[in-house]
Amino acid sequence: MTRIGVVVFPGSNCEYDAVAGVSQLGAQAELVWHSQTDLSAFDGIILPGGFAHGDYLRPGALARFSPVMEAVARFAAEGGPVLGICNGFQVLTEAGLLPGALQKNRGLTFLCQPTTVIVTSTHSVLTSGAILGQELVIPINHFSGAFTCDDATLKTLEDNGQVVLRYKDNPNGSRDDIAGVANLAGNVVGLMPHPERAMSTLLGSADGRVLLASFVTANVPAA
Repeated sequence: MTRIGVVVFPGSNCEYDAVAGVSQLGAQAELVWHSQTDLSAFDGIILPGGFAHGDYLRPGALARFSPVMEAVARFAAEGGPVLGICNGFQVLTEAGLLPGALQKNRGLTFLCQPTTVIVTSTHSVLTSGAILGQELVIPINHFSGAFTCDDATLKTLEDNGQVVLRYKDNPNGSRDDIAGVANLAGNVVGLMPHPERAMSTLLGSADGRVLLASFVTANVPAA
């Protein structure tokens, strides 16, 4: 069974949602405190949403110095699948594991609403099971969720297929409608929408299953 570690920083508040999401897909999920320095027992790592270290200075700026982030960097460098959701995406950019940065939403407005995203690349552990061009309804819940980067970085992301999700109707002013990006290898992915909150049509959408199933499947060792 795939074993997923869900990192908990002081201020994280979506860790149980992440655990529930991957558990529904057959994975074994375990909470990992931010002081842990060995992630070798896991097949995949999730950095969940919330307000790590109170979002002091800026979201993710303090969390990047937590001991677990050195372990996350090693895990990623060895090809391990890493997923950052919302605040977790912010932490990954602050830690240099993903390009770009997340800034305050257009209009300085906190957003909590369903959003449609379009799959723009399937070359990542989050989107490998999706269909190019597929539209997914996934909720957002953020204040600093607008992706930004310089022109050179944007060109690199586009040329290499590292933009994995774009908003159909940009809700936050994110550059080039970007909702999620991957590293060059495709094993580290960050996105602002919350797929773990879109696991059932009873709650509005089950489209998050497409993304989390890709992530969980990517962690299954070859027979």
